[in-house]
Amino acid sequence: QVHLAESGGASVQTGGSLTLSCSASGYTNLKSCMAWFRQAPGKGREGVAASCTGGLYTHYGDDVNGRFTIARDNYKHTISLQMSSLKPEDTAMYYCAAENRDGALSPSYEYWGQGTQVTVSS
Repeated sequence: QVHLAESGGASVQTGGSLTLSCSASGYTNLKSCMAWFRQAPGKGREGVAASCTGGLYTHYGDDVNGRFTIARDNYKHTISLQMSSLKPEDTAMYYCAAENRDGALSPSYEYWGQGTQVTVSS
């Protein structure tokens, strides 16, 4: 049974940095993607970053490209999201996901975590 658990969410000020972590117990499919999504109140779930084929390929959403970095540890079955130059519009619940059924940043994943809140204040 696959279980994803996020951690690291916090409240930070504009321009700050934060690292989120996700442990994926029971998940060993290196070929599929693992990804981070976010959802702000009243908005749809947005693809932030994805790591595919064991980390060989990475994908980023346009809004975070150059500011966020996804990393995947295939031995520990974890992914992380390093976020820098944070903006108030980055405020959202951040979700970890595994096993994509469509594009890497499409929210069609098999497994989801419960989410961790990131709040960026101006």
